[in-house]
Amino acid sequence: MSEPNVLSIDEGAVRWLTLNRPGSLNSFNAELHDALLGELDRAAADTAVRCVVLAAAGRAFCAGQDLADPAVAPGAEPKDLGAVVARFYKPLVERLHAMPVPVVAAVQGVAAGAGANLALNCDVVVAARSASFIQAFAKIGLVPDTGGTWLLPRLVGRARALGLAMLGDRVAAAEAERLGLIWSCVEDSALHDTVQRLAQQLAGMPTAALVATRHAFDAAQGLSLSEALDAEARLQGTLGNAHDYLEGVAAFGAKRAPRFTDRC
Repeated sequence: MSEPNVLSIDEGAVRWLTLNRPGSLNSFNAELHDALLGELDRAAADTAVRCVVLAAAGRAFCAGQDLADPAVAPGAEPKDLGAVVARFYKPLVERLHAMPVPVVAAVQGVAAGAGANLALNCDVVVAARSASFIQAFAKIGLVPDTGGTWLLPRLVGRARALGLAMLGDRVAAAEAERLGLIWSCVEDSALHDTVQRLAQQLAGMPTAALVATRHAFDAAQGLSLSEALDAEARLQGTLGNAHDYLEGVAAFGAKRAPRFTDRC
């Protein structure tokens, strides 16, 4: 019996989802897409889950699209790559941004093309020092997908985003941290434990407020300052009447640890 394309393990309220095509550097084919989207859907529906970690087996995080996949491999007939993006990558990115809990990426080895942008669509990215990120699309005559055209300028600014996308250079994890592309670069030996602690910390925090923060940041890119201030007022009005705000204030006053329970 073959191994599943995505492994799912719970550690308390944290669900670890591990890409599991190590022989292909966890590159995407239809089966991996379907497995990952299905596991994310299940995590979203499970109210016991308060944080998701996206990790990978083997020596790479994800090498992007598997170019041997019949859906994209060049042949006698031209392939509709746009249909592949619409069918697989768009729903995956939308699912990540709609997750009702924080999502942390644990990156080891190479994260290239769609694999790099898969990680960057997560809320917090922690990478091993030996890891690297490559916007490999231009090298095969394509533009960044998997949300890359939307993400990169927001993360590092237009000038650096264009350099990353047009040159397709390998960016080491330490440089990715310096550029603001990722949250943190850690020693290889510390990656799992660091992500484990971070995920447990996030799982104990007010989940609904964390997710609302993600949505507010994403929406604010298309808003004026006045519109963003109005959106903040609406969110505070909702969150201020929820359990977690009342619990947080009560715990602060009583000098005890809060017990947050709200979830989107």
